[in-house]
Amino acid sequence: MSYKEVDNVVLFPSVKKTLEDESLRALQEKRYEEALDKLNHLIEYHASSHEIYIGKLMCLMELGNYKDAQDLCEELTANKDEHYYHYLHIYLTILFQTSQYEILMEQVEYEFEQNNVPELLREPFQQLYEMSQSMKIDIQNDYSSIHIDELHQAINQDQHKKQWQLIKKIRALKVSPTSDMYPLLENSQIHPVVKTSIMQWLVDCKVSETISIHKFDVSLDITPNQISKIKDLHEYQLAKKELEIRMVNNPSMQQLIEQLIYRYFYVIYPFKTLNEELDLFISAAINLAKRYLQMDIGIEEISEDVKKWMDSIQMCDSLYLSIIEE
Repeated sequence: MSYKEVDNVVLFPSVKKTLEDESLRALQEKRYEEALDKLNHLIEYHASSHEIYIGKLMCLMELGNYKDAQDLCEELTANKDEHYYHYLHIYLTILFQTSQYEILMEQVEYEFEQNNVPELLREPFQQLYEMSQSMKIDIQNDYSSIHIDELHQAINQDQHKKQWQLIKKIRALKVSPTSDMYPLLENSQIHPVVKTSIMQWLVDCKVSETISIHKFDVSLDITPNQISKIKDLHEYQLAKKELEIRMVNNPSMQQLIEQLIYRYFYVIYPFKTLNEELDLFISAAINLAKRYLQMDIGIEEISEDVKKWMDSIQMCDSLYLSIIEE
């Protein structure tokens, strides 16, 4: 909480001295609420100083009011005055005590990059960073273990949506997958969209083992660290470029078709299926989008090959939306 200063009001020196002495005595005797009240009066009447702000921060932290302490630290560090690193040290301590490890680590990394941290504070900053890193990993592992247990329960209960949501949560923790995840890619009971999410997790973590995946009655051995992410796939990029050429004057239709194309690639990932049929695939996606918009597409004039692609894209669209709500 930032106390607004009262304009054009200055405390008499004797009153200022009395408030300073009383606030210091209250602080020393651990009467933090009383000390905070007097320190706020000093700040309110333009009688603040570095020592006053440090005293206020101490009171707020001792009273467990870390939110106000953090806000005050952010306000003080924004001034970049000669006491910047003293305030910053307190700020980092608050972040650690309130388990804001990611913000703390980012702040320390930034300060070290600037190369202006006083020598006396380099080691304390590094220690806070390393402790935060360790705590963050512990928390990630704890949450990961809980989510993986929940995932196995969801698999046993055929809760496909919940499986996808749990894998998404685990991926966000940036923990490496254990080998007991690999057989899920071959399990015919696992939804293809869920398998895609598992596959993305393996690709994110650059897993170097060769793993088997089974989808739509087809099996494939893949090495995740050699597989591109969906939006970086060569086939996907080619499809998007071809669509842009065909839809140059119809951006709203292009957006709908791009969704259909992405969902198709998401569901079949990491398989390649276009081969030499990119033109047929794009024609099918365009015609399917028109059907969704209830536009006349002259179905009798569409080739059998395009119709087959329309069925495949529509199937993938349905499978995608059965798990992922957009």
